Amino acid sequence: MAAAAASSSSSSAAATPQGVTERRGIPAASFVEDVETYLRQAGLDVNSGLAFLQERLQQYKIVEMKLLAQQRDLQAKIPDIEKCLDIVATLQAKKALGEALTADFELSEGIYSRAKIEDTDSVCLWLGANVMLEYSCDEANALLKKNLENAKASLEVLVADLQFLRDQQTITQVTIARVFNWDVHQRRSKQAIKET
Repeated sequence: MAAAAASSSSSSAAATPQGVTERRGIPAASFVEDVETYLRQAGLDVNSGLAFLQERLQQYKIVEMKLLAQQRDLQAKIPDIEKCLDIVATLQAKKALGEALTADFELSEGIYSRAKIEDTDSVCLWLGANVMLEYSCDEANALLKKNLENAKASLEVLVADLQFLRDQQTITQVTIARVFNWDVHQRRSKQAIKET
């Protein structure tokens, strides 16, 4: 019932910025101009309205935590992809010069081995889920560049989603404050009428 009430409140009593109703599944919060009209149209009393808005705010916070975790993962993934691209470019440059590449490999925690890589035409890439595939250097370079572009694009979308979500949280917090303040004002008005 609360969800139906919230959707019906998007008429004249509440307006969303730029007419956005959702972004990637995140519902837009409605700014309430007139609290009394909002509550009447939604069919809610003050306590039910505040409970609904608090619940929505908690939902926004849960989504924010998930998006922040995705953002951290992407921010960690991008430097790894860039490092892999640098390694493939270094291998190709050394091959073009006819030189061997000396590299240190971690065998175990704190234990390294030095290896000399001479004239290689392929590299092995971890794809995730314990899967490693061998690619030619050109294919690996193209795949890594595509993955880097996708990761950066995903990060941009996540940043925009987080900004949208923060805006919705702010609107919801302002609405909660407006409903609460309206209720306090109504109670004081009723008490003043009783005293006179």
